[in-house]
Amino acid sequence: MNSPLAEVLDGQHAAELRKAARALLKEPLLRAHGPQADDFRLVRRHAAELREWFDRNTGWGLRADAGTARLLKTPGSLDGPLHPARDATRAGAPFTRRRYVLLCLALAVLERSEAQITLGRLADHVVLEAGDPHLTAAGIHFTLDRRDERLDLAAVVRLLLGLGVLRRVAGDEEAYVSGAGDVLYDVERRVLAGLLAARRGPSTIVAATLDERLAELVAETALDSDDLRFRAMRHALTRRLLDDPVLYYDELTDAELAYLTRQRGFLTARITELTGLVAEVRAEGIAMVDPDDDLTDVRMPEQGTHGHVTLLLAERLAAAGTPLTTGDLRQTVRELAAEHAGFWSKSAREPGAEGDLVEQALGKLAALKLITRQGDQVAARPALARYAVGEAVVVEPRTARAPRTPHQRKANQR
Repeated sequence: MNSPLAEVLDGQHAAELRKAARALLKEPLLRAHGPQADDFRLVRRHAAELREWFDRNTGWGLRADAGTARLLKTPGSLDGPLHPARDATRAGAPFTRRRYVLLCLALAVLERSEAQITLGRLADHVVLEAGDPHLTAAGIHFTLDRRDERLDLAAVVRLLLGLGVLRRVAGDEEAYVSGAGDVLYDVERRVLAGLLAARRGPSTIVAATLDERLAELVAETALDSDDLRFRAMRHALTRRLLDDPVLYYDELTDAELAYLTRQRGFLTARITELTGLVAEVRAEGIAMVDPDDDLTDVRMPEQGTHGHVTLLLAERLAAAGTPLTTGDLRQTVRELAAEHAGFWSKSAREPGAEGDLVEQALGKLAALKLITRQGDQVAARPALARYAVGEAVVVEPRTARAPRTPHQRKANQR
């Protein structure tokens, strides 16, 4: 029988371990200094236990040293929902292909740079790197003479600042974009070295297509025994339960579905014990729901005009029963703009704004695995049913509570 003090210490240990694990899932690269310092210290304190758990259950490695803690996450599936990098400005625009190419070129330059570098010098070296014949043959050209190209490079730098690869010493990116000044950065080599999370170096991959290259980048070792195959399935399923908003049964192979059916209780219990996520099991699949609602990069419902539009379109799609076209949804938004004119922003009520509103909403719903899109057709997926509006229920006044509208429901879906 444990003493009261032992129980308190065990509870404190479990709470710290859970907080450390959640910190890594939320930010897989933690730094010893800055706003992440407290989380970093927790991870360092429990590194051995965390390393064992992630290695056994997900196959993800954990590197922790005096300066950084890096959870080397790889996806459970390569065809999951897209969660692109986004500009750190208020607009939060998703990265385009050009920005991703600039990001890779900038990292290549920083790998060989001195301890400090200016934005102008970084730009000059990126232009030189972009002259590689393979990039030119792929249609990639950069001069960084145009303002839109400089804006893209500034967005890349802001991402690297957020990751801790760069630390601003003097200057401002906006001055560089406008041609009125430059920016000086320190290069944090320890953070830079920990960015890549792959099972093999990208330069060793010879596959031609993008899908083949991605598959080789995260390929497991040869699975030549039942034990190795079962371990690979456990890793893949646990990754998807941790990372994906919903794990649908129809996405699994027969072998994966059979394994999940047998081991569902064990897999979900292990995740709940470490992270506090709670399994919501439906006929169509499983969602690990976060009661604290902070282990996500896409929230729904969300405040503001865009959040309201997304929720209203979710209700429309859930109630439709059949796929709708994007034209149908744009017409819905035009009608809703008139209905909610007193609550929506002025820009959202302007003629033509419905196109961007619909695309942003559908992007969020797709990222949450609540819809599928095929051409112009948009179809609800089973998990979207939680946003459907049901019939009103009348209760006796003495037992009634203030009703919550569908717009006030909190789904807490990851």
